Amino acid sequence: MRRSRIVGMGHFVPERVVTNDELGQQMETSDEWIVQRSGIRERRWVEGNVGASDLAVPAALQALAEAGRTVADVDLILFATLSPDLNFPGSGCILGAKLGIPGVPAMDIRTQCTGFLYSLSTADAMVRSGMANCVLVVGSEVHSSGLDISTRGRDVTVLFGDGAGVAVVAASDDTSGLIDHELHADGRYAEILMVEAPASRLTPRLTKEMMDEGRHFPKMDGKAVFKHAVEKLPALVHSLLGRNGLTLADIALLVPHQANMRINELVARHLGLGPEKVMHNIQKYGNTTAGSIPIALHEAALEGRIQKGDLVLLAGLGAGLTWGGTLLRW
Repeated sequence: MRRSRIVGMGHFVPERVVTNDELGQQMETSDEWIVQRSGIRERRWVEGNVGASDLAVPAALQALAEAGRTVADVDLILFATLSPDLNFPGSGCILGAKLGIPGVPAMDIRTQCTGFLYSLSTADAMVRSGMANCVLVVGSEVHSSGLDISTRGRDVTVLFGDGAGVAVVAASDDTSGLIDHELHADGRYAEILMVEAPASRLTPRLTKEMMDEGRHFPKMDGKAVFKHAVEKLPALVHSLLGRNGLTLADIALLVPHQANMRINELVARHLGLGPEKVMHNIQKYGNTTAGSIPIALHEAALEGRIQKGDLVLLAGLGAGLTWGGTLLRW
């Protein structure tokens, strides 16, 4: 049976490091307050006019080089982001132009923190069906230009960073590769994590009054998101493993979405996983949304925490609400 696997990865983060102490000079917060609530010590923010596709270019080129491929091999781009370069067209199209591959189909996937997981499952299906042979799966975000950098917005602003992660998914006859996916969504909770404006449901879509009220900045009910994550992610992990005849003892590494260190630690505790079996890098980068899982997965591979043949489980939850997971053999 035709299968697909990740044959190369890359990631890229901006040079500018923004520490908690620096944020404390711009709003009422402190390093201790941020670390205690999120585990984040610093994040990377872009400087100047930089879009999500700009961060994706070096990450994509690194992933292709690691895979032993060139841009000429790419026959599909899947671009996961909540911070596209423009409202439209999609950043996937813009990335294709920057990589010099006109005519290659491109699609943006807007499932926020689970964007990479939704994209990975789509790439897997496209390759298995024969509709694609070499897919760029991109997760890239520029949050910093859309945050309320003031005390009013601190609860959200301190959490987010900029960055991109890319996987090259290609056809393979190898027994390693993408094994299974599980995806969910529940729009009843859409408003616990969202950006309200501009929006097509509003006329006009954006006004000065809306901006004065901060309705164009992200808002979050942190307690509600935390509760959903610690309830849904362990159940998802057990479901994904169970239907594949596996247990947690079979897993070499869990790579969760990097939204909050406290969420990931509690999920690991519920699952009975020790720290050696869970990947964390939120302390360095903050929440890079669609970029977080591929950045963390690539760093885990570079650090030698996963070896060929290891079973790896990716899992995440975020705005939508959406949540999901992927099981793969490295």
